[in-house]
Amino acid sequence: MNFLVGFLRVAEAINEWVGRVVMWLSLGIVLVCFIAVYLRYALGTGVPWLQELYVWQHAFVFLLGAGFTLLHGGHVRVDLFYGTMSTRNQARVDLLGTVIFLLPFMLLLYIEAIPFVELSWRNNETSIQPGGMPAQYILKSTLQVFCVLVSLQGLATIARSILILSGRTEFAPAATSH
Repeated sequence: MNFLVGFLRVAEAINEWVGRVVMWLSLGIVLVCFIAVYLRYALGTGVPWLQELYVWQHAFVFLLGAGFTLLHGGHVRVDLFYGTMSTRNQARVDLLGTVIFLLPFMLLLYIEAIPFVELSWRNNETSIQPGGMPAQYILKSTLQVFCVLVSLQGLATIARSILILSGRTEFAPAATSH
């Protein structure tokens, strides 16, 4: 059980750190978008790479922040029964849902993205827009990083569920109000 506790803490610390760093990209999105709009409409000049930069930042926030969001229970859940279940039954649902749905989907997505990402790296892919962002492969690689971070948090969910089911209720997530 000590291994599960250690793994849980490390996995959640990684997603917490990544989430806290990626949060700042939201401010970047606003600033870059403001600058792009100002340049375009006030000064009459467009900067294609700047316009693409805030789209990239938006993608990074969603993809890299997904594990953080899962850690904090922020993903949409159809909660017809879950909220009224006991902590142990919630742990069972989390365990089964993660093993049956989340991890297989993340594995499939990761594997299917391999040729997509490899081709982009091999071709040193850049934006299709003249003057757009270089290194398109970085953006595409983020899809696989997303899979790794969400899978890591899924494994942490499994560890937490096993700890709860073995009687370690101190690992039950704090109740949140949405």
